[in-house]
Amino acid sequence: MSIRRQPFPSMNGLVTFEAAVRCGSFALAATELNVTPPAVSRMVARLESSLKTRLLIRAPHGVIPNEAGRILFDAIARGFSGIDAAIREIEDRRDGVETVTLSLSTGFTTHWLMPRLPAFKASFPGVDLRFDLIMGALAGPVHDVDLGMRFLAASDAGHEAVAITPEVIVPVRSPSYRLDPGLTDRLAALLAARQGGGAAIKPDWSTLFLTQGGDAVGDTMIFTDYAIVIQAAILGQGVALGWLNVVARWLRTGVLRPIDGHVVRTGRMCHLVRRGDRPLRPVVGRVRDWLVGELQDDVAAVGREFPSLAP
Repeated sequence: MSIRRQPFPSMNGLVTFEAAVRCGSFALAATELNVTPPAVSRMVARLESSLKTRLLIRAPHGVIPNEAGRILFDAIARGFSGIDAAIREIEDRRDGVETVTLSLSTGFTTHWLMPRLPAFKASFPGVDLRFDLIMGALAGPVHDVDLGMRFLAASDAGHEAVAITPEVIVPVRSPSYRLDPGLTDRLAALLAARQGGGAAIKPDWSTLFLTQGGDAVGDTMIFTDYAIVIQAAILGQGVALGWLNVVARWLRTGVLRPIDGHVVRTGRMCHLVRRGDRPLRPVVGRVRDWLVGELQDDVAAVGREFPSLAP
């Protein structure tokens, strides 16, 4: 016996509503959908009329879902996520190539993952990686990716999070870079300001690099991308505050050296996170386990050589 589904509201209305909530404004949703903001507003109003309830709170600078709107948005997002996963699986089977999308920082991708790509390809010859790169602090949803690296104090009911290593921050330098006492004093003050935990770690990379005889960065070098901060340290330009998950490979291979006596543990954990309501594709599970295992191996090796950095 088949069950007759209750008629859905207009699919265009659902798509438009989802875009408005996700983008936070009618104007941004209109740009994404290639229509005008008034058209978005009319479509959402028709959806609200068909459901006989308000879904959005109109604010001067955008829109916010109310309780009913959040219920509907979460259901639409889950549906779109499942459809996207199904389409990707169909495409993968058609093309004989599996894709995995990762949300990572540019620093981690540049300084840890890129040097390991040959090893990854040897382990996963039929897998293509796609990247959603983050220049600032690791944050944001993982709705549209298979896995995201995030620093969390605890997991939540809506996501599946696999812990990798504690968040550890340590100043690093090239072995050829000579420290003077004034720089180490300023370094201690800089780290003391970040001793309060994850909330104190600001994504302002311009304050995470020290040079001899000047303040953080000074007037000569301004960085907006953490990957460049670490590259400058590798090139012997100064001292960088290094997140252990990013610099573990360079510490293990001797390209960078930690500065003794200066370590911050924030209390958060580095996790690989995925949406809990999205079916776990086998290839995503294998890639996740490979990333976790390889990174934990690097961190353990660094901890053996430098006990103050042991997890």
